Amino acid sequence: METSAHPYWPRALALPGYVAGARPGWQCAGAVAAAAAALFALGWALGGTGGGAKGGAKRSPARRLVLGWFLVCAGIHGVLEGYFSLRHRELPADTGLLADVWKEYAKADSRYMTSDDFTVAMETVTAWAWGPLSFLTFLALLRQHPARYILQLVVSLGQLYGDILYFATEARAGWAHSDPHPFYFWGYFVGLNGLWVLVPALLMLDASRELARAQRGHDRPRHKAH
Repeated sequence: METSAHPYWPRALALPGYVAGARPGWQCAGAVAAAAAALFALGWALGGTGGGAKGGAKRSPARRLVLGWFLVCAGIHGVLEGYFSLRHRELPADTGLLADVWKEYAKADSRYMTSDDFTVAMETVTAWAWGPLSFLTFLALLRQHPARYILQLVVSLGQLYGDILYFATEARAGWAHSDPHPFYFWGYFVGLNGLWVLVPALLMLDASRELARAQRGHDRPRHKAH
């Protein structure tokens, strides 16, 4: 049902044509969590001995966690953020599941309800660049392709850079677009997005270490066999 009232901040925000979500917040959050958990479990399973990956039996738990991470990223970037990239103008009036997920998250950042220029640009790059590249990174790690750590470094750098800009632009706006309730600000806005600061930073360090080790091996003098 169309209504002029909405739960977003700032409270004077105008959202013509806004239609309240058809699902409660816990269902929206639960749907995303269940999908992410399924993708993570699939990545973990494929990284084990039954995944068919070259050298899979020797892959450490940490490497299997990374596989799960990139498969989750591929799904979130490609599906959830891809939807926003294509449907951000229709989002306030839309009533589908993905729309309701964004309406729930927008309580932490109402820029998603107003087709904010930065948010649309950032999510479009995330969806159509980092989404496919996350899946390509997953495949490269799974098959132990020689370019796997280059891809891990590039994708993680892109994710980290986008998230820093995301936080920085909202900070410059005085955190005006988030519900001040701790659940939405600290849970949704800081907590969820903080994952894409912490994990990519760690993966950049990991990839840099692996690439440096490979370069040292390449630079090491080779002795001719006698």
